[in-house]
Amino acid sequence: MWDYTEKVTEHFKNPRNVGKIEDADGVGEVGSLACGDALKLMFKLDAEGRIKEAKFQTFGCASAIASSSALTEMIIGKTLEEAEQITNQDIADYLGGLPNQKVHCSVMGREALEAAIYNYRTGKKLDKTLEGEVICHCFGVTDKAIEKILRENDIHTVEELTNACKAGGGCGNCLPELKKIVDRYLKKTAAPEGKAPMTTLQKIHLIEDVIDREIRPALRQDGGDLELIDVDGDTVKVRFCGACSGCIISEVTLKDVVEARLKENVSEDIRVEEVR
Repeated sequence: MWDYTEKVTEHFKNPRNVGKIEDADGVGEVGSLACGDALKLMFKLDAEGRIKEAKFQTFGCASAIASSSALTEMIIGKTLEEAEQITNQDIADYLGGLPNQKVHCSVMGREALEAAIYNYRTGKKLDKTLEGEVICHCFGVTDKAIEKILRENDIHTVEELTNACKAGGGCGNCLPELKKIVDRYLKKTAAPEGKAPMTTLQKIHLIEDVIDREIRPALRQDGGDLELIDVDGDTVKVRFCGACSGCIISEVTLKDVVEARLKENVSEDIRVEEVR
């Protein structure tokens, strides 16, 4: 029997905002019945661009239902930009905590919100299964998804990773590879003893290198480009060029490509702003 908080139990027994929005502005679907958890999140915006209605449909355990219910309450009244700042840890904290083995339920809620916002901005379904190499075939978790989970959560062991995204919780054949990924990430992010902090010039050079090596080639394939305008502390200012300039999904590219790559390769504290 899981040790649930009173708030988790209450949201499970009396979930808020269950149902469907027929004319939803954004719809996000994550998980699958085969994996034991599936969530569909929908929202509707008001005239001022705030979420006036949010509903969900889920198949899963008490934690999945409670996390989905809590998430809808948390995002109603917020702009999409404000909603995007909600993390899976925020969802767990709102519920007073989740059992370690159920952390993945709050992660699923955060991913459903991300998918719904992406759907609103692009009119497309966010398909993360295409990103990266599948490491855990039981649950379809890729290396890119694992890296994101590691960046967004205070994870130090494979067991904690499994709790957050189920990777390794099936047949177990991927456990050695998962350990390599976790060890590699911890080594990369560890602060070497006695090493001086990165200077501003070093940071700029590293940002330029990441843009040239990881970001610009992908943008140029579609006729676009990116120009580095300024670096102010952890704020990086860029300007889209070519086909990327004025593109309707430039906001998505800014966060999911540019900022994500810089966070991964430069610093977790990096924030990217577009200069028009």
